[in-house]
Amino acid sequence: MTDQQTVAPPAPPEQPGAGSPRRSRGDGSHARNFSAGFLAKLVLIGLVDALGVYGILAAAAVQSWGIVAFLVLALLVANWVYFSRRAIPGKYLVPGLLFLLVYQLFVMAYTGYVAFTNYGDGHNSTKADAIEAIAIQTEARVEGSPTLPVTVVQRGDELGFAVVQDGEVQVGTAEQPFAEVDGATADGDRAETVPGWEVLGFAGIAAEQEAITALRVPFSDDPSEGSVRTQDGSTGYVYQPTLTYDVATDTLTDTATGETYTPSATGNFVSEDGDRLTPGWRVGVGLDNFTRVFTDERLTGPFLKIAAWTFAFAALSVATTFALGLFLAIVFNDPRVRGRKLYRSLMILPYAFPGFLSALVWKGMLNEKFGYVNEVLLGGASIGWLSDPWLAKVSILLVNLWLGFPYMFLICTGALQSIPEDTIEAAKIDGAGPWRIFRSMTLPLLMISVAPLLISSFAFNFNNFTLIYMLTGGGPNFVGSPVVVGHTDILISMVYAVAFESGAKQYGLASALSILIFVVVGVISYLGFRRTRTLEEI
Repeated sequence: MTDQQTVAPPAPPEQPGAGSPRRSRGDGSHARNFSAGFLAKLVLIGLVDALGVYGILAAAAVQSWGIVAFLVLALLVANWVYFSRRAIPGKYLVPGLLFLLVYQLFVMAYTGYVAFTNYGDGHNSTKADAIEAIAIQTEARVEGSPTLPVTVVQRGDELGFAVVQDGEVQVGTAEQPFAEVDGATADGDRAETVPGWEVLGFAGIAAEQEAITALRVPFSDDPSEGSVRTQDGSTGYVYQPTLTYDVATDTLTDTATGETYTPSATGNFVSEDGDRLTPGWRVGVGLDNFTRVFTDERLTGPFLKIAAWTFAFAALSVATTFALGLFLAIVFNDPRVRGRKLYRSLMILPYAFPGFLSALVWKGMLNEKFGYVNEVLLGGASIGWLSDPWLAKVSILLVNLWLGFPYMFLICTGALQSIPEDTIEAAKIDGAGPWRIFRSMTLPLLMISVAPLLISSFAFNFNNFTLIYMLTGGGPNFVGSPVVVGHTDILISMVYAVAFESGAKQYGLASALSILIFVVVGVISYLGFRRTRTLEEI
């Protein structure tokens, strides 16, 4: 019997599955890619954490605990999301959500808060800061107090005084009271050298004379203990406030006259005779900022005129730009027009330039005395395009037409090209004329896609601050108005004028106006979008 050699069949290739782990490539590229990606993520998160910790420390230094809490929570969420394998969608959503919270929701909430306060010039800070500021402003030289030999010192851009007290050299600045400095030397009763500070000579004092005479160095953190000031950079005098604050009664008393000032609901210390001390502090005023524009006769008239012009400007801007843009889109959509691509490129040139630059160019061209329009096109005429109230409004509409029609031209061209040709051909076969086709078919089909853009264009022009500010600055101004506003101002430029350009800054009133604008635009947009739903039935 002959032995037979048994040959085993070849084993099937191993299939990856639950019981057989997937093998990585032998060259280690997966590990290298994983390591590189992890290191990159580690570096980026480290930078974010470093910036976050810096922000936390800076906010804690000024006791802004709300910002501290937000930054701590944001850092915890960011680290958890980017180091967790379960939060893949969060890695894409967290950055956008954080920016939304900071730049949108927080701004809206803070604007709403300011609208119900008297925040503005004279009411910028807290009551404690107001008391300190009043004490500083009412300081007077103490009669019979000894003069102090003063040495002016400087460290970078910071100025300070060095004096000798009880045989020790002390240095102080506007922010830091006098404190002893180790290693400083004195020549008699005058400081000579101060480590870390440069002692200014006559030339240095002369160069910084205005800042030195305005410098006030307190003796301590208590304003009632007074401060040192100098008029010549050599001799200092002791100043103390003439108004003293009594914590128990919450009043300020004039030490010279005995007059007492008590806090009022408007955020100021007021005497019995009605004399008011400034600055005050921020307090809630309820709906006063919202009702003021309707109760103050000097403000109500300009406000109503500006509101009416704002609606007219937004509506006419949309109507004129859409009409011109649609007309040009229909013309250059006709295949019989030669060179359509070139013409279309030329039509969008005004849209390619920054709007504020175009407005400045038009401002120069419409100048009454040396503008191109009056001097060249009209042969030296003297027409006040920007100084006459009605001509200024017409000029704004014409310039906005120049700036806005290319956008309408682009969207109308795209909408026209999306209308099926067989629909138009069927209408022609049925005997419909060009006007009938446009009115009954082209325009309704066009409005399905264009109507939402017209609503957004209305909202944009309702807040078109750049054009107004750059072209006319809101002028010509109204006479007798408590704020610097004019005939061509719209509501948003009126907000800017109230907040920044009317002498005393009134952030509370400006915030209230901003909320009114938001409500108006929101209501109009809501009604407009509801109206456009009927077009979907087409």
